[in-house]
Amino acid sequence: MDAEITVNVDGRPRRLTVDTRTTLLDALRERLGVTSAKKGCDHGQCGACTVLSGGRRVLSCLVLAVTQDGARVVTAEGLAAEAPAADASSADGLHPVQRAFVDCDAFQCGYCTPGQVVSAVGMLDEYARGWPSAVTGDAGPPRLDHAEVAERMSGNLCRCGAYANIVPAIQQAAAVSPAGRPDSAEVAG
Repeated sequence: MDAEITVNVDGRPRRLTVDTRTTLLDALRERLGVTSAKKGCDHGQCGACTVLSGGRRVLSCLVLAVTQDGARVVTAEGLAAEAPAADASSADGLHPVQRAFVDCDAFQCGYCTPGQVVSAVGMLDEYARGWPSAVTGDAGPPRLDHAEVAERMSGNLCRCGAYANIVPAIQQAAAVSPAGRPDSAEVAG
């Protein structure tokens, strides 16, 4: 059975007809040509397909496209446009998290990088809202130390092992971005 949906993808309303069994990932890649979300495991275990839907991290391989009718979906391709004007780097047009990944050499083959970057944007928003993780202590707000970042990013796998640079990249982005809102003492790892 087919359904007509409209999804705002990276700031553009996109209307399409999809089979009700079509995942958001397949709709993005195969129907809309948005290829930054990668098909890694297709089982929700690697995080390569992470996008933001309504500002929240989702694994697009597990979400049916029909459930996104009217939703605002942001992929790695649309992140810079989503950054507040004060956050976006005027020189290169990158989102602060994208810039930090480049600055810290937080990628190798690059396959998982779009999902890592989008997930980092989502986790920094969760952190800024004070949402605890499994490693957040009971005393006060969470600190964005190595353990906190690693736990919050644990759903995104990197086969090349760029984790040593991913954590500092996220901490750097948090320090320069109002979206992360930590003060520099909290970011120290």
